[in-house]
Amino acid sequence: MNRTAGILLAVSSLPSKYGIGCFSQSAYHFIDWLRDAGQTDWQILPLGPTGYGDSPYQSFSTFAGNPYFIDLEELVKEGVLSEEECCNADFGADPGRVDYEKIYLNRLPLLHKAFKRSNIIQQSEYRVFVEENKWWLSDYALFMALKSRFGGKSWSEWPEKFRLRQKGILERCHRELHSEVEFQQYLQFQFFRQWTALKSYANRQGIQIIGDIPIYVAMDSADVWANPKLFRLDKQNCPVAVAGCPPDGFSADGQLWGNPLYRWEYHRETNYTWWISRLRHCFQMYDVTRIDHFRGFDEYYAIPFGEKTAVNGCWEKGVGLDLFRRAEQALGRHEVIAEDLGYVTDSVRQMVRDSGFPSMKVLEFAFDSRDTGAANDYLPHNYMENCVAYTGTHDNETLTGWLDSITTEERQAVREYLGDFYTPKEKLYKGLIALVMRSNAKSCIIPMQDYLGLDNQARMNTPSTVGINWKWRLGKSDLTDALQKEVRQLTIRCGRISQSFQ
Repeated sequence: MNRTAGILLAVSSLPSKYGIGCFSQSAYHFIDWLRDAGQTDWQILPLGPTGYGDSPYQSFSTFAGNPYFIDLEELVKEGVLSEEECCNADFGADPGRVDYEKIYLNRLPLLHKAFKRSNIIQQSEYRVFVEENKWWLSDYALFMALKSRFGGKSWSEWPEKFRLRQKGILERCHRELHSEVEFQQYLQFQFFRQWTALKSYANRQGIQIIGDIPIYVAMDSADVWANPKLFRLDKQNCPVAVAGCPPDGFSADGQLWGNPLYRWEYHRETNYTWWISRLRHCFQMYDVTRIDHFRGFDEYYAIPFGEKTAVNGCWEKGVGLDLFRRAEQALGRHEVIAEDLGYVTDSVRQMVRDSGFPSMKVLEFAFDSRDTGAANDYLPHNYMENCVAYTGTHDNETLTGWLDSITTEERQAVREYLGDFYTPKEKLYKGLIALVMRSNAKSCIIPMQDYLGLDNQARMNTPSTVGINWKWRLGKSDLTDALQKEVRQLTIRCGRISQSFQ
């Protein structure tokens, strides 16, 4: 078995200039750092344009890329922006946090300037991109142009003729909003050109990119607006039911995500055309695709639209593996990770086994005082080969923060499992990382915050909260030679280094 190791770090968390991580030289330097640290995987978060709450899991499109990730320095090299213009823009005062409001207010105007100076319509490469991607790009660009026209409101609040895409209205909008539509297409052209170059560089360095695809799409997205038949909507294109999770020991009211649910019978009737297009797009963008909330294909939790909590939802049967069998027939076999965390039933476990996709194991789930038996699936001695092991994910506390927050009894259980009663608590995270790396899992992914030993100030996301998430950024001085050497030595000791890196 080829054992591998990698690091989880969002693109937005890179230490780039101008307020947010992007496809700049910092991203290339990070890839070099990964290579020299003996890592073969870079796992990122979804790359789509972010909407309400700045969450990459609530995107305006499942196909489009986030324009915030376009490298402004590259546009300076192209001559469509000046360095002075970029430096004079206010992107926030804290280089360790993303200020999304200031990014929105000041980065997009710069991109508008670049577009106006680009003469992009005359470039054959751009015209080819627009033609090859018009199957999703045309609707997305018009959607974003209309969103701008209506002051950023959700499409469900637009006037009826635009909301319901009445006959003739789209052609008229394309004419009236031609410049804004072209601007949105320009942003996607720049995004995919820069992303393709970065991914190609990573692959040449022996690094594979693990991308992330949410099972659901946002209600306020071009996907739902342009394809209402795919979703459980009424005649006015309002949701009948929405997605979420039931109440459990962690949340008395459950989680109300609000994403529209799929009309699975229609997907079957159309041979999963939309889903296969979505997967093809992901397989082109990434080397490995992690599918979030994989258990939703077995059963999904449906909450009547308008409910204030998830209490009155119910479980409904999902599409199962039929979708993935059809996709494999159409696209061939590709590398997929099944995110099977949370409430897992026997039928979910069987579906994941039948799929052949590796599942996920998270160490932080192993020492819950409510499930302390040796058979706990998340204890490393129970990991099977066909899984990807993590200390935590973007939704978890950092390892150091978690050690601070668990009970004394749970922390004692950690020490007993490690056989370590003397290491100071603030250094205990290193033993836990090594524990995961030594496991039988074929792949191990460690969040960058955990290798740095950072507390919950560096946490990426706290589920069911808004306004505090997705902001943490890596410092320029964090990627030290000493840490690189430490990570590399651990990777070698645990037999997870590629022969090409030795």
